[in-house]
Amino acid sequence: MPTIWFCVVAVMVAAYVVLDGFDLGAGIIHLIAARTDGERRTILRSIGPVWDGNEVWLLAGGGVLYFAFPSLYASSFSGFYLPLMMVLWLLILRGIAIEFRNHIESLAWNPLWDVVFSGASALLAIFFGAALGNVVRGVPLDRAGEFFLPLWTNFLPGADPGILDWYTVLVGVCSLLTLTVHGAMWVSLKTEGEVEARAQRIAGRGLWALAIATIPLTIASFQIQPRLAQSFAERPWGYIFPLLAVTGLAGMQFSNGKNALNAFLSSSLFIVGMLTSVVFGVYPYVLPSNTDPALSLSITNASAAPYGLWIGLAWFIPGIALALGYFTFVYRSFAGKVKTTGDGY
Repeated sequence: MPTIWFCVVAVMVAAYVVLDGFDLGAGIIHLIAARTDGERRTILRSIGPVWDGNEVWLLAGGGVLYFAFPSLYASSFSGFYLPLMMVLWLLILRGIAIEFRNHIESLAWNPLWDVVFSGASALLAIFFGAALGNVVRGVPLDRAGEFFLPLWTNFLPGADPGILDWYTVLVGVCSLLTLTVHGAMWVSLKTEGEVEARAQRIAGRGLWALAIATIPLTIASFQIQPRLAQSFAERPWGYIFPLLAVTGLAGMQFSNGKNALNAFLSSSLFIVGMLTSVVFGVYPYVLPSNTDPALSLSITNASAAPYGLWIGLAWFIPGIALALGYFTFVYRSFAGKVKTTGDGY
């Protein structure tokens, strides 16, 4: 059961990154792909019906984490208190930027919220990437399973790390590039004309930067976290996950500018491949220790009681089925290119 719930959490995190990732990416390119107020409205309309629903996966993932791995939830939410508060404020600022943008007709009002929307989206991409980097690198857990990290120390991933060091910053930059490309491909899929063409150019340039950045990221990850090499050596079938990422990267390069849907699906495949590679590599740890592997939180010492996990699974299945049905309905209802006329955003 702990392994099943480990996989459930991984799937929900991947779903959040794929779904909310494209509207974060749309925010990142908002000031670049759109030049006029009408074009910026068009980008906002491309995510308008779904952006807040996509964030449900973040809440649901946190809820599942609290239920299935309470020790991990308690440890990570206290140890990462400062960055979590920053992420919360960025989510708030991003949400109110979308909703407040058109409440007042002013030469200063709309541009102000456009900058807030774009800046908060970019910073969220970086912080989420840095969070993933902290999980891969490990944190200084004590025997009680607790830790605290300052925002930074000496920028070295040693025994006294901060949330930000050269490795987590590298992961954050790669996350920014990934979601920029992902969002550009979504905007290309949902828009027409100049906005679509600019989004395709942004995606094309971002792809080269992403492909180059992925190489040092992969090398550094295997050096920072020895568990990755050990996992792939013990279970060679896991190489299917990096293969998914490579296939997605190639598919993006081939489809961008030719088939917007295939390009977006390839981008989603790349994200899923990268995240599942990390999950496979750190298993059975849910939060490694960077000082003593014996102090790491794993699926065994961080999970809830077996009976509770069984009961939770019985309730989770119909609940997730309803959520999937809702998302299917919403995305089918708003399929196709967005309209550039009418009220809203």
